[in-house]
Amino acid sequence: MITYRDGRFELIVSGHDDPDKVAASAGLTAEETNTLANLLGAPQLVARLSEQQREVAGINTWQLPVNQGSPYDGRALGDTEMRTRTSASIVAVVREGTVHPSPRPDFEFSAGDLVVVVGTADGLRAAGEILERG
Repeated sequence: MITYRDGRFELIVSGHDDPDKVAASAGLTAEETNTLANLLGAPQLVARLSEQQREVAGINTWQLPVNQGSPYDGRALGDTEMRTRTSASIVAVVREGTVHPSPRPDFEFSAGDLVVVVGTADGLRAAGEILERG
């Protein structure tokens, strides 16, 4: 699937013999993109992260929302100073059914994002407070 900067989505099917050759393509609406992403694995990735973290005592994975009105709606991940302030790490952001793994410090949050954070219970509570109140 390709996401264009102008917000369009396109599903691309590669040729069997040549993965660089487009065998078929179809434009998708945002709703169709979300459905396809859910079918292909966004929830499975988050579930897998959660399952793996259960095996380490004292470490948890939470999905924290970036709500409308959050001080970080439209701001970069690095602005949160999340790891420094909480010792928790942001390992992915799920936006409209698309997983953005290991987002860079310049990744900009948008209202509706789910931020996948790994850390201790105290660190995760602090991370939630940061995303909610700053």
